[in-house]
Amino acid sequence: MRFSHAASKTHAIFDDEHVISYGGLAPALRLAERCGLDRLVGRHVALAASDGVNAPAKVASIVAGMACGADSIDDLDLLRHGGMEKLFDGVRAPSTLGSFLRAFTWGNVRQLEKAARQVLAELARQTPLLPGSDVLTFLDIDSMQRRTYGYAKQGSGFGHTKVQGKSVRVRGLNVLAVTLSTPLAAPVVAATRLQGGSANSARGAASLLRESIGTARQAGASGTLMLRGDSAFYSAEVIGACRERDVRFSVTAKLDPKVKEAIAAIGQNAWTPIKYPSAVFDEQAGGWVSDAEVAEIPYTAFTSKKSGATTARLIVRRVTRPGEQATYGQDELFAAYRYYPIFTDSPYALVQAEEHHRDHAVQEQVNADLIDGPLAHLPSGVFTANAAWLTYAAITHNLLRALGCLASAFCQSPQTVETVLCHSGPQQGR
Repeated sequence: MRFSHAASKTHAIFDDEHVISYGGLAPALRLAERCGLDRLVGRHVALAASDGVNAPAKVASIVAGMACGADSIDDLDLLRHGGMEKLFDGVRAPSTLGSFLRAFTWGNVRQLEKAARQVLAELARQTPLLPGSDVLTFLDIDSMQRRTYGYAKQGSGFGHTKVQGKSVRVRGLNVLAVTLSTPLAAPVVAATRLQGGSANSARGAASLLRESIGTARQAGASGTLMLRGDSAFYSAEVIGACRERDVRFSVTAKLDPKVKEAIAAIGQNAWTPIKYPSAVFDEQAGGWVSDAEVAEIPYTAFTSKKSGATTARLIVRRVTRPGEQATYGQDELFAAYRYYPIFTDSPYALVQAEEHHRDHAVQEQVNADLIDGPLAHLPSGVFTANAAWLTYAAITHNLLRALGCLASAFCQSPQTVETVLCHSGPQQGR
C-alpha cells in the first residue's frame, strides 16, 4: 500500500462542527479570564476609531490565535475551524481583527502595554510564575532586528542583527524587550517597545527599564533586583535609572581605552581560575572554551557625563587566545588573552557575580520563542499595528509560560528552557 498524495500536499482540515482543533486553548483562555485580561483591556484601552469597538473580545481573539500558533493576521482564521465557535464566544474574523489592529494609535499602544503589565502581575499572583523573586530577580534587556520585506512597512530601516553568528545589516524594525526571571524561574516578558529599524539599541532603554522595574515590583519581586545587559546598554542613562530605583546592575562594558587601561592595572596574582560546567562557544575566538580566569578592580565610569560618574566593580573575564601558528605546532612565547569586562555593583562574590552575568543569555531563548511564534512576521504595513502585535505576543508568551508552570514544575526551571519548549502553545490534536 502506498500514499496516493505527496506529503507536501497533504493537510488536515477540521471542518466537523463537533471537532476542536486546539483543545489546549480552553485552559489558556480560562486562565486569561481569571487574571482579568478582558477587564483590564476594557478599562485601559480606548480606541476612538469605529473599528476599535469591543476591544476586550478582539484582544482575546488575537491572543488566542497566537497561542495556537498564528504569526499573521490571516492565520487568526484558525479560531473559526470546526466546533471552536461552540466552545468560545465572540470569535472575530481575521479581516475584523486586521482593521482593529490598524486602528491603534501610539497612545492606544501605550494603553495596551499598561494592561499587559498588569496582566503579568496578576499571573504572578495566580500561578507559581516567579518562585524565588523574594530573594533575587533579574531584569534582562536586549534588542533584536526583525526583518521586513519591501518598502511599505512604516518605520523600517537598516539595522544590525546576527545571522549564523555573523553581524549583518538587514532592513526591518527594532524590538526592544525586558524580561523578568529568577534563579529558579524561566523568563517572562516584562515590557516591550517597537522602534524604527535604524534606531540605536539603547534608544528608549532607560524609560523602558523604569516601567519594567515597576512591573517587577507589582509581580512580587520584593528582593534584590538586578539589571543585566550587553555593551549596547553600557550608558550613564541606563545605569542612572538603576541607581534611581535601587536596582543593581551588571552590564558588559565597552573595551574603550580607559577600560583597557584599568584591565592592564590588574596584577597577575589577582586572577582566579574558573571552569564552566560545559564548554561555551566563543564567537570571537571561533571555538569552544571550557575554562577562563576572572579578576576585579574598582572603576569609575562615565566621568565625562555631568553628574553621571558611577563607581562600581569592573569584573574581567579573560580567555587564552591561541597564537595563529599554534595549529602548526609552534609554541607561543607568551600568553595572549581576550578580555570580557563587566561593569557591576553586584553584592555577590566575584565568581558568582560573573556567573550571574553570563546567565543573561537566557533572554536569547525568549527571543527565539517569539521569532518562532508570533514574531515570525510583523504582519502590517502600519507601524502602530505592529507595535500592538508585539504587545499581544508578550501577553501570549506570559500566559503560556504561566500555563506551563501550572502544568509541571519541570517547566518552571530556567535550565529546561534551552531543551524543552514548554510554552510553545496548545498542541494540535483530534
